[in-house]
Amino acid sequence: MRILFWGTPAYAVPSLEALAAAGHQIVGVVSQPDRRRGRGKELMPSAVKARALELGIPVFTPERIRKDPDCQRQLADLGADVYVVVAFGQILPPEILEQPPLGCWNGHGSLLPRWRGAGPIQWSLLEGDSETGVGIMAMEVGLDTGPVLLERSLPIGLLENARVLAERLAQLTGALLVEAMPRIEAAGPGPEAERLSRLQVKQQGEQGMTYARMLTKEDFQIDWTRSALAIHRQVMGLYPGATSSWQGKRLKLLATEPLVKRLADELSPEAATLAQRWGLEPGELSLPDPATPAGTVLEVVPEVGLVVATSGCPLLIREAQLEGKAASGGQSLLQQLGAQPGDHLGRV
Repeated sequence: MRILFWGTPAYAVPSLEALAAAGHQIVGVVSQPDRRRGRGKELMPSAVKARALELGIPVFTPERIRKDPDCQRQLADLGADVYVVVAFGQILPPEILEQPPLGCWNGHGSLLPRWRGAGPIQWSLLEGDSETGVGIMAMEVGLDTGPVLLERSLPIGLLENARVLAERLAQLTGALLVEAMPRIEAAGPGPEAERLSRLQVKQQGEQGMTYARMLTKEDFQIDWTRSALAIHRQVMGLYPGATSSWQGKRLKLLATEPLVKRLADELSPEAATLAQRWGLEPGELSLPDPATPAGTVLEVVPEVGLVVATSGCPLLIREAQLEGKAASGGQSLLQQLGAQPGDHLGRV
């Protein structure tokens, strides 16, 4: 088929590559405009644009597609059979949704209707979901409200961060899009309702619907008075950005483990041992010494990391990045921080 692909971040690259490898003709790619990135603030293309240029595919970068009728006409002139959207970053207007004869289809990184919106991967981790997945959805004017053609789920590991989960979901998205294209082609063109009926799509209900709201600066600030599990989810979900402070400097937490006895089977061997020492027994509400302030270093474990007090079970910090330093873990982290029991971590 002739496909016009819409995508911007690295997450969308495996889908572009999978569709091209499957023999489809990618007639064009639409991506966000180049942005200034890095310390030098150099103007850099998106990951999708860079890969498309390597593949010799023409790229369009409208600042706002809904306000760019010239670009809309250029895209229509490409004569694509179908539009495929993966993390493009702009809402497509009706004028675009109506262009391709086989419709516009979105590869979305959640099990709809859970986590509609722009940050489904982060929020599935922040909220402690046990599983997530990918849905191939027919696009409509509403935000991620369209009917679902294909869906696959996968489990979320306790120690899995947003980057690792995104890599798994990106590969799954590409595979499902390749699977979906022959079905969409076989259904043929025609009135939307008839096409979707032939495809036997599943309509989304509102039960279980959640919205992945935009993250704010406050979301990245660690509050040590929360539980170890809640802080751990924050570190994993916002990787690599959840932030505390150490002796007046910003400290990004990169890898943690909640020392909760009931989770011992999902922890590393080192953390499982520490959970037996520090984890709470059923019915206990706080650490043995309730006067210990949250954020206090309880133990420095050689070659492993720091055990830090929270509102209940402690948290093991295994890897972090101190302001002005490279990321480090284990003994390197301990030497860099020079931490001792009784020291404190706090908010920036």
